[in-house]
Amino acid sequence: MNLKTVFRPTRKHVALLGAAAGLAALTLTANTPANAAKAEHRPTGNKPTVVLVHGAFADSSSWNGVVKRLQREGYPVIAPANPLRGLASDAEYVHSMLKSVDGPVVLVGHSYGGAVISEAAVGDPQVKALVYIAAFSPAKGESALELSNKFPGSTLGPTLNSVPYPLPGGGTGTDLYIKADKFHDQFAADVPKPVTDLMAATQRPVAASALEEKATTAAWKTIPSWSLIATQDYNIPPAAQRFMAQRAHAHTVEIKASHAVSVSHPGAVTRLIEQAAQTTTR
Repeated sequence: MNLKTVFRPTRKHVALLGAAAGLAALTLTANTPANAAKAEHRPTGNKPTVVLVHGAFADSSSWNGVVKRLQREGYPVIAPANPLRGLASDAEYVHSMLKSVDGPVVLVGHSYGGAVISEAAVGDPQVKALVYIAAFSPAKGESALELSNKFPGSTLGPTLNSVPYPLPGGGTGTDLYIKADKFHDQFAADVPKPVTDLMAATQRPVAASALEEKATTAAWKTIPSWSLIATQDYNIPPAAQRFMAQRAHAHTVEIKASHAVSVSHPGAVTRLIEQAAQTTTR
């Protein structure tokens, strides 16, 4: 059989084939790494990685508004799950995660997460800046609980629900939750109630022993730091936040906000992180 007699392309066939080829080329181009990166607002390669560490009674989703803004500006962002089991072990976990990051890091901590980054950053030359968001920044020998009680203003204690849990090596530990009906007023009074209802239901408990565990070192003594003070914080008294920021010689801003400032004022949090990031180079 003569194949030429079976198919003789007409102008219409040629046009269709050309269109198909063009579509294939367009699809291939759209899926190339360069174009995909551009569409997803990937980093340009000259910005540090921002690592966001949440605190007690929260999870990584508490950073969503901040992550969205940072990614839009081209920053690579990681928001790991803080185990909330113990200061030393939590810091070791974050430190191990930092080893996977290529290039300089801006390490950010909220609440108890501040205590964690203060330990995790020690000995890591890639961490160029520490940012404390309504956070603890303990000195050696201090605990989060001790710092919270150092100044008046915290109303957290009566809102807590204690739940026992079995320890891996035997014995019993105590998890702390904020009671659902107290969560909005205590933790996030400037966040809409429907949102805080979800936050209360999905909160991550912290082991009571983690808040009592004393810090063994303080990275803020050698790494430049920034601090955002939430002036309507009922978890960590604003006076305690100011005390810690001043002794760390941190670049400080104050925001009229609740403890959940990363949720209620993600723009302000992002701006402070960007200020810290702009001091670093790859």
